Amino acid sequence: MTTPAPLAAPYASPPSGRLEKTHLRLGFVALSDAAPLIAAKLLEFGHAHGLTLELQRQPSWAAVRDKLLSGDLDAAHALYGLVYGVELGLGAPRTEMAVLMVLNRNGQAITLSNRLADALAEHGTLPRALATLGRKPVFAQTFPTGTHAMWLYYWLASQGIDPLRDIESVVIPPPQMVAPLADDKLDGLCVGEPWNALAEAQRVGTTVAYTSEVWPDHPEKVLACRRDFVDTHPNASRALVQTMLEACRWLDGAGHREDIARWLARPDYIGIDETQIAARLGAQAGIGAGHHSACVSPRNPPVRFFDDGTVNYPHPFEGAWFLTQFERWGMIDARTDYAQIAARINQTQLYREAASRVNVAVPDEQMTRVLIDGEVWGSGATSAAYAQRFAIRR
Repeated sequence: MTTPAPLAAPYASPPSGRLEKTHLRLGFVALSDAAPLIAAKLLEFGHAHGLTLELQRQPSWAAVRDKLLSGDLDAAHALYGLVYGVELGLGAPRTEMAVLMVLNRNGQAITLSNRLADALAEHGTLPRALATLGRKPVFAQTFPTGTHAMWLYYWLASQGIDPLRDIESVVIPPPQMVAPLADDKLDGLCVGEPWNALAEAQRVGTTVAYTSEVWPDHPEKVLACRRDFVDTHPNASRALVQTMLEACRWLDGAGHREDIARWLARPDYIGIDETQIAARLGAQAGIGAGHHSACVSPRNPPVRFFDDGTVNYPHPFEGAWFLTQFERWGMIDARTDYAQIAARINQTQLYREAASRVNVAVPDEQMTRVLIDGEVWGSGATSAAYAQRFAIRR
């Protein structure tokens, strides 16, 4: 399979100041939402900004975390909640972290075993369906403080299930999710695509909810690094954000979802049939062309990578939400400084500088999100007592 010819970046501007480092090692996990990194590398968007990118696929989110902390990776495609967990020292040595930008929104799902999905269809509610198993159900997510764990727990609680008491929660790397579902070792899972699509294609599971139902247009993967990397390499960090914004903008172009699905299917990226990747990436929806497919609906909007920059701004209030959920599920004690923590992690000023250099508008910071249970979280929200408002919590 031929490699696409590098494209000239039409929006590029010369780097501002000498780059402290020009060769950057970026980590990613085999998921469809690694698309910005793959596009940036294969189309060499970094060259216009003085960068050469080296991509390194990682077997798990724990590996991403460890290699960021050791310095083996300069930056990575990472779970939003993973970054915040490391900042607080949850499951790893406490390390000051940075979120440079949001890489995507939506694009994850909750899939049940066929047995449990059939019971849900028959009995109408998840508690009744789980009761038919006759044992404690086992659900998988991908990292203890990660987005998939938070979406799974939030969804279960919205269905009347206590994720701390009513289920067993296990951690499995995304590419390894489908096999235990096929072997009846899992009753459900929450993971990014294309692994939910593959489970359905192999007839071993049924997708029953999309994470965009839990939080419409939720932030998902971020471009992350250690904060000392930003401190020592501010120009290179800014150039990296410029590069990734170019890649995200490219992904919104007509026909480009089909291209990226084909490239992601390569063995060194995801390594499964491109039709399973394309189905929920939006390729079959004809992004930019006004077409639709059965996989794209109001319940399951296509994964968003750019949308004129509305996807990518690292809103601190969105990061602070993950801290409220860490509190809700007993990972941390209640604190009053969530907004301050988020403001330190999310590199909003650096992002604004990078966006201005590639003609990307910065969205309004004043906004409100309504989640599946009617709870509201927004830029004016306060963390005080928020986690204690939920009926189901630690």
